Amino acid sequence: MSKLIPIAKPSLGPKEMELVREAMASGWISSAGYFVEQFEEICAAYIGVKHGIATTNGSVAIQLALAGLGIGPSDEVIVPNFTFAATINAVIHVGATPILADIDPDSWTLDVNQVAKLITKNTKAIMPVHIYGQPCCMTILNSLAVEHNLYVIEDFAEAFGAKYRNQMVGALGNVGCTSFFANKIVTTGEGGMCFTDDTELAEEMRMLRDHGMSNTKKYWHIRAGYNFRLTNLQAAIGCAQMERIDKKIALRTKIEATYVRSLGESPYLTFQTHFRDREKICWLFTILINQPVLKSPDQIVEELLKVEIESRPVFVPLNVMPPYQKFSHETLRHSQNLWRRGISLPTFEDISVEDIERVGNELLALL
Repeated sequence: MSKLIPIAKPSLGPKEMELVREAMASGWISSAGYFVEQFEEICAAYIGVKHGIATTNGSVAIQLALAGLGIGPSDEVIVPNFTFAATINAVIHVGATPILADIDPDSWTLDVNQVAKLITKNTKAIMPVHIYGQPCCMTILNSLAVEHNLYVIEDFAEAFGAKYRNQMVGALGNVGCTSFFANKIVTTGEGGMCFTDDTELAEEMRMLRDHGMSNTKKYWHIRAGYNFRLTNLQAAIGCAQMERIDKKIALRTKIEATYVRSLGESPYLTFQTHFRDREKICWLFTILINQPVLKSPDQIVEELLKVEIESRPVFVPLNVMPPYQKFSHETLRHSQNLWRRGISLPTFEDISVEDIERVGNELLALL
């Protein structure tokens, strides 16, 4: 029997173990410690901004950004209908109203034309999501933001290292938010980070992250804040991961190319688009199943699992699920179409060429 090929798994090596041991030996295993600050500085320098604010996870990074910008009740935030639910949940948790926008069918990211139509006097922010490693069209979104005096909060949990017009995503708005979950490009197990060039905003987010406590007066609380802190142990893992970030991204680029070569010119498959002005990264290799294939993504996932291959359908459009149906005000057909056709295949750094070819052959046999 063939061994199971998982959908994803983290890439951890001796350097991670070395730095974790160093953190343990220091006695600083909680949110204070050398590695937290070092990890923030390394990541901020890589993204190209002044400040990195490490958080418990990527979901609360978005919530922290919203809270830091003062977004709350009576405010509206435009969110793509095709994204993981953490994006919209953060908006709801600060008391704001998410407004769902459809996606562009080629990039799978926010449809900038629909965004323009959804802006009202209550809109305070636009939240582009660089989905499946694909950068959003930031030039137009930023122009809309300037025109209407809006904030731009980037969710690049799946696109750490991707670029738009030679600039790193995460550095293109007021705040960029990412995740370091175990299946992400860089992992700390759980974890996240906010990025900004705005020093005042960075100080506000740091204060809110640490229970709303003053930076100058211990145990004096300025705001009712949160405990959104990353531990020194997790940050140590992150520092080791960042030492080989370029290699990690390059490996994933090769994985994508191997999949495309393995799957050939099948008329039944559509791959993610590569745009001239964007450098996407390969988070999960994700494809669309074309007609006249009658099997749904769920059926294909089930049949691949029978031959020891894990895969998964793409995200469910938010407006389909009960908590978010009331936030839909427009036709969202492109996200619905993507959901009915999309599937992600095993993507991790040490997957072999042979395993990619096995996945490709088994998938083609099902179409």
